[in-house]
Amino acid sequence: MRDFRDYKIEIFGLKNGSHQFDFSYNDEFFAEFENSLLSKGKGTCNIEMEKTDAMITLHFDVNGTIELECDRSLEHFDYPIQIKNELIYKYGDEEKELSEDVYVITKGTQEINIASFLFEIIHLEIPMKKVHPKFQDEDEDDEVIFSSEKEEDSEESVDPRWEALKKLK
Repeated sequence: MRDFRDYKIEIFGLKNGSHQFDFSYNDEFFAEFENSLLSKGKGTCNIEMEKTDAMITLHFDVNGTIELECDRSLEHFDYPIQIKNELIYKYGDEEKELSEDVYVITKGTQEINIASFLFEIIHLEIPMKKVHPKFQDEDEDDEVIFSSEKEEDSEESVDPRWEALKKLK
């Protein structure tokens, strides 16, 4: 993974208050991550940062498309994404991750790199079932393609030997 200089936010000299940052992602962005489920996509990421003496809150607004492969036809298609997410940095004695979207940084931290977080939230938008838009209108929930159960006649045919035993009741 490279340095991702284009995705750094210099926080050391910023005053408390609200700040705006704009980033973009493209195919080269996804190529820098190993084992990525995505290889193509493009879009923008607008960040509103609120800085206080105790913490930094980043509000992400990501818009764009990612290229997916249809599970049904194996055709590639552009899948639109629109993400709103939040990332919080609190000041503390040592750097650590408290949860998936809350981090502790030291007071002397010069910059924040948002590349890995942007990569993660885009990957979380990949649907479990990737269906090309031309198949979206088809209702396949009611359609059974294969069943291993044998179809039985509505009138169950009974072996005549068992009919004789039923008469004994």
